[in-house]
Amino acid sequence: MREFTDELRVLRERLVQAHGYLRIEQLSDRVVQLESDASRPDLWDDPTQARKVTSELSNVQDDLEIHRSLAEKIDDAETLVELAREEDDDSLEGEVEEAVTSISERFDELELRSLFSGEHDDHDAVCDINSGAGGTDAQDWAEMLLRMYSRWASNRGLEFEIVEVTEGQEAGISSASFIIRGRYAFGLLQAERGVHRLVRISPFDANARRQTAFASLRVVPFFEEASDEVEIDDKDLRIDTYRSSGAGGQHVNVTDSAVRITHLPTGVVVACQNERSQHQNKDRAMQMLAARLVDLQRQERMAEMDALAGERRDVAWGSQIRSYVLAPYQQVKDLRSGHEVGNPEAVLDGDVDDFMEAWLRWNRSQMGGTE
Repeated sequence: MREFTDELRVLRERLVQAHGYLRIEQLSDRVVQLESDASRPDLWDDPTQARKVTSELSNVQDDLEIHRSLAEKIDDAETLVELAREEDDDSLEGEVEEAVTSISERFDELELRSLFSGEHDDHDAVCDINSGAGGTDAQDWAEMLLRMYSRWASNRGLEFEIVEVTEGQEAGISSASFIIRGRYAFGLLQAERGVHRLVRISPFDANARRQTAFASLRVVPFFEEASDEVEIDDKDLRIDTYRSSGAGGQHVNVTDSAVRITHLPTGVVVACQNERSQHQNKDRAMQMLAARLVDLQRQERMAEMDALAGERRDVAWGSQIRSYVLAPYQQVKDLRSGHEVGNPEAVLDGDVDDFMEAWLRWNRSQMGGTE
């Protein structure tokens, strides 16, 4: 039976690192307080606070259980190796190798946590797709991106909720707003913010010429309670109601109670047409507005810091981040991290995780000034 000493030593080292970036000591103290709060008989007198407590408790318990489980699995693998040595049983080699590989893959997934550094990385995400230059091809491309992120969310077990869709004139969509719910949804999707470029033989060109189309994705963290993050004065709002004009079926449930809210001081406009009542549409639109205003404040702070530092940086919204080439060759390449693959079909079917991880690593290297 081959030696597994080095592999097991590496797994032990990764467990120690996980103890640090998961903040196990702090979580062990925090879970005691949260369990006490969750057991209070008056907890649900304040539903908003109750949801916060129960959600945080669930996340803390999950992290503690992950660390405990990994430690237990490493112990089991080490015990299996010792047993094989004592009994000189080579037949256990495959079982040990499978265990080591499984533990290592779990660490690969977990170590993404160490790449998250933002205050809201563990939040749900509010996303907007808008078609850009490229006419009908761009609107079709926007719909392809909507499908890509829907598939990505499904693959990761995240909840995907359409809020509003504006259909394209001939095909595809002009724009779409949606929410992806799940822990670290925003932390992962921030890697996707910016302009996406598609190069392909256009299905809308009678001469089958190659066309380039652009669509953009905007991502901001989602807040269940608007007042938690930003104050919104009702006097600053213009609220319009209208009937959904979408084609329905594929994207939206057509209602008579769609709501559009304009924040007059900033000009930010949000809309929701997917809920069953005007009241629900307004509540969801207010949540979307809060997310946009928080992001606007963040951008203003960044602009102030850039001005103080004497730097001029590209704005992510207006810069191309990734190219998807379907003809004359097949390639998807991220222009920031340099990560590329030769299987666009898989990427467009939701296989985007490697691009997100590559961006997170690239982003950390940019922030730290090292490779």
